[in-house]
Amino acid sequence: MVDCPVYFAPLQGYTDAPYRNYFHTYFGGVDVYYTPFVRLENGNKFRNRDISDIDPLRNSVPILVPQVIASIPEELRSILCLFEKQGYTRADLNLGCPFPLLVKRHKGSGILPFPEEVEALLKVFLEFPAIDFSIKARLGWESADEIFRLLPLLEKYPVSRVVLHPRLGIQQYKGKTDLKTFSRFYELCPVPLIYNGDLVTLEDIECIIADYPHLAGVMLGRGLLTDPSLALTYKSGTKLPDSEFRERLYCFHNALLQYYSSHYQGGDHQVLAKMKTLWEYLCPDMDRKLRKCILKSRNLDAYRSYVQEILKK
Repeated sequence: MVDCPVYFAPLQGYTDAPYRNYFHTYFGGVDVYYTPFVRLENGNKFRNRDISDIDPLRNSVPILVPQVIASIPEELRSILCLFEKQGYTRADLNLGCPFPLLVKRHKGSGILPFPEEVEALLKVFLEFPAIDFSIKARLGWESADEIFRLLPLLEKYPVSRVVLHPRLGIQQYKGKTDLKTFSRFYELCPVPLIYNGDLVTLEDIECIIADYPHLAGVMLGRGLLTDPSLALTYKSGTKLPDSEFRERLYCFHNALLQYYSSHYQGGDHQVLAKMKTLWEYLCPDMDRKLRKCILKSRNLDAYRSYVQEILKK
């Protein structure tokens, strides 16, 4: 009996509300979905797409956790007020984003070298007792020692769980995960710990759970973008027949295509740009010639034709 919860990682540009909703409809296997991070832009204004993405009326997955990225308490407080207003009782603080433009502003993994700044953010949690907080972090920005400076803060402030990706921010998504340091943190972490990073096959998931039997869950990101049936396979213990997988993927894809076609105002070009992002990861072992044709499509008719050919083989 599988009892390790599966979390879907927040992936900017990929896992928006329609993606999450249709993924849950056609594949599933995920217990908890995270939204890409909500942030404030110049003038302390919310991005319209962020407000739309977390709107409860636009989300139909069972459990959705909105994620926030901030560097100062005032930012965090404003965003958490939005979450509370929308009725959310769970929230996640991003301490892991490795993108340089945000890192240099002490956001994401860029704040990890400054534990006093992290503590200033965690103090804000005390102002929202109705919200259950988690943290998604990396080992540090440029030193794996940085994550260990947070251990006393996890006992001092209301943090219910930690999702840890065992890479440094400066690595981006390159190089190997540092399981040696993860193991040290696993032994010392005073709150439930979720593993995230390079879980792209069923064997990857099973090995991590076997090595760390007290994990509170596993978080899948690029593994689900590549194989949307991965969580379902793990939960059911059975891989979908190829014909059923292709049929589900075809329905999932077409539901997304129909949604973006009816909601985007920029015409074919905008819809194509959005749909092509799916194929940056999706099913890399499928016909490579057809995949290249999909990515080079210049109109929706050609795009649809190539997608049907690759998925209906």
